[in-house]
Amino acid sequence: MKRNTLLTATSFFAATLLSAQAGPKEEVADAIGKLAEKANYSWTSTTKRPEPAAGADAGARRGGGPSTTSGKTANGLVLVTVTMGDRTFETLRKGDKSATKRDGEWTVREPRAPGAGGQGQGQGQGQGQRGNRTRGGGFGGAFSAPDAQAKELLEKVGELKKDGDVYMGDLTEEGAKSLVTFGGGRRGGGADNAQRPEPTGVKASAKFTVKDGILVKFESSVTGKISFNGNDRDLSRDSTVEIKDAGTTKIDVPEDIIKKLEADPEAKAAE
Repeated sequence: MKRNTLLTATSFFAATLLSAQAGPKEEVADAIGKLAEKANYSWTSTTKRPEPAAGADAGARRGGGPSTTSGKTANGLVLVTVTMGDRTFETLRKGDKSATKRDGEWTVREPRAPGAGGQGQGQGQGQGQRGNRTRGGGFGGAFSAPDAQAKELLEKVGELKKDGDVYMGDLTEEGAKSLVTFGGGRRGGGADNAQRPEPTGVKASAKFTVKDGILVKFESSVTGKISFNGNDRDLSRDSTVEIKDAGTTKIDVPEDIIKKLEADPEAKAAE
């Protein structure tokens, strides 16, 4: 009996000590983990870029202005709605399968087999990744749920300082550069990227807001420039993701579309 009491007391002391030693980054990581444990929630993501200067080239004009993404996640589904001007795009995703809604009609897209499609597929994948990264605010892409985006952003932060419910910090140099997009493109390999000049003066900061132990908002701010064909382009961007309706969010899409996304292709082929 005394031994059990001693073990309980020791475990409690160890847990208390661990909690006391937890720093701001650990607290935010825990808040992100609690969000990920939620069965469902909704979010809104807003990305703001500086308006292009008069006479700017086509690449700079495409990058200017705000874009908004709203989303819901429930039962393993992720529904993303992207608004760009007066156009709206909806994509429903589960695992590596997705469905898109255009002109009021849903179309299910089957995932391609690895290596299929040759060069054409590689180009298609690149275009998809570029679109996701631009609309997703630079961390995680449009089709990642906010808990995954926030975790990725937190990994890029050097140190965090806590002020009430808000945790703030600067990203590492490499982390800041990883958030930079150029003309809607993505950083990475490839001959085209190898020929692009490196961005200069890149700095980034992050801010996480936690309520009742759960992440409810995270933000990133990036500044920097790049010189291309003799023109300097502003790569600045402010992104904000706000999370709400945890536990009460529902995804309202046709049941047959959900069944198609949940269908096992191997079982279907065996029929």
